[in-house]
Amino acid sequence: MLWIPGTDEIPLSILGVKDNNSVQVAVRNVGSATLALHKMKVGETIGVRGPFGNSFTIVQGRILMVGGGTGIGPLFFLTKAMNKATRLVFLMGAKTKDELIFLNELNVILAKGKSKLISTTEDGTCGITGLCTEPLERTLAKEGFDMIYSCGPEGMLQKVFQIAEKNGIRMEASLERLMRCGIGLCGSCVIGKYRVCADGPVFTSERLREITGEFGVTKRDFNGKKIPI
Repeated sequence: MLWIPGTDEIPLSILGVKDNNSVQVAVRNVGSATLALHKMKVGETIGVRGPFGNSFTIVQGRILMVGGGTGIGPLFFLTKAMNKATRLVFLMGAKTKDELIFLNELNVILAKGKSKLISTTEDGTCGITGLCTEPLERTLAKEGFDMIYSCGPEGMLQKVFQIAEKNGIRMEASLERLMRCGIGLCGSCVIGKYRVCADGPVFTSERLREITGEFGVTKRDFNGKKIPI
């Protein structure tokens, strides 16, 4: 949880850790808190609580990653830890090329070994034109995987989960919800019987099956009311 003094506190995924143990985050300018953060200068003070929640499970074998928009960030961090994967395919998607974050860095990482990067954009400015879930089905038809890791808009995650279930592949998805306390007290991030901040943000296939009534369907607003996604 990152606190911008005088403005707000926001939940963020860890992007990376440097050799001096400093932590990196990637922040898109989408609201008042992130705007204030973007305007801050080096040396100004911010607050940090955490880390909270769980993390992806590192497995060996054939790995498929599916990232959408800012959800590419956590998977970028995970990719750097996948040094024992026998095969790694990274499928990334965004509305336009400018939103394909870490495209160049991932190209460098995945240029070695049995790895591959597939990019999609809705406006056709980079890679395949369309949603990243479309080449996902074609990729699974060509080769098998032991695990799918995914992060991005919940509608995308729901589609990826449905495809993973149809193909009998394990999946772990990192969910994003409104989080105020970050420690499971306020209930703003509840999905089914789980709290995304405390029980997640990473959910396995087994847990996703338990919350299909809300996963990709509804979320809670600032008043705690369920609203359509």
